[in-house]
Amino acid sequence: MFEQGMTRLHELMIILYAVSVLLYFLDFVQRNKKANKIAFWILSIVWSLQTIFLCLYMYNTGRLPVLTLFEGLYFYAWVLLTMSLVLNKLLRMDFTVLFTNVIGFLIMTIHTFAPVQVESEAAAEKLVSELLLIHITMAILSYGAFSLSFIFSALYLLQYRLLKTKKWNERLWRLGDLGQLQKLSVVLNAIGVPLLMLSLILGLVWKTIKLPDVSWFDLKIIASFVLLLIYSIFLYVKVRKECSGRTLAFINAAAFFIILINFFLGSRLSTFHFWYS
Repeated sequence: MFEQGMTRLHELMIILYAVSVLLYFLDFVQRNKKANKIAFWILSIVWSLQTIFLCLYMYNTGRLPVLTLFEGLYFYAWVLLTMSLVLNKLLRMDFTVLFTNVIGFLIMTIHTFAPVQVESEAAAEKLVSELLLIHITMAILSYGAFSLSFIFSALYLLQYRLLKTKKWNERLWRLGDLGQLQKLSVVLNAIGVPLLMLSLILGLVWKTIKLPDVSWFDLKIIASFVLLLIYSIFLYVKVRKECSGRTLAFINAAAFFIILINFFLGSRLSTFHFWYS
């Protein structure tokens, strides 16, 4: 009965999330301050419910919910929602909140309606350690930073197109200027890269101790280092100023799609994260 009630509450969160995203989209299409304000408060309610569930789960299990793909999806959605609300308060960039929470809504929907994999959770419990928890938590936080960076790059490309076609309207000014959008994407990547690097170091140390038989050429390990390399190249090129802002935005967008492939497909094909499938 309790589990059924929790499922219904998760479904309620999905409905509220959808309403909020739709209201933000209404504000995006047609400037509507009332819709924007209602959307923000609904999103705040969703964040509060997510945080309560997160705390209850942590209380019941005694750890962060990051050891399985099912748990990781929830934590990833919570990180995205938290970051978007903080950015909205600090920068008042409503479109960033819209596009970030489109991703968050999709992640939350997959989490809610995907079947729970009991075997993976049982394996995760056997392998739990502080080192592993820190490794996965830092990886998901880096993914959150990269996701927001992708949003700013997407807005940059949209703004660039509007300027190129000389579509001077209110939406153009609300997107923010090109320099600010690029700067924010670079700053978020600069946060994500060291987080991912430290996560990989901790993960390799944990592998050496707990899973010495797993190949160093495991798909998950290789894909993670490819990601680190791509984002490091992004920052290097930006510092050297050898690429235009538009090219950097395309590189950033491509890297984000590799993240999605690595997060979903890589975990299923990996023997290193066998409990995470």
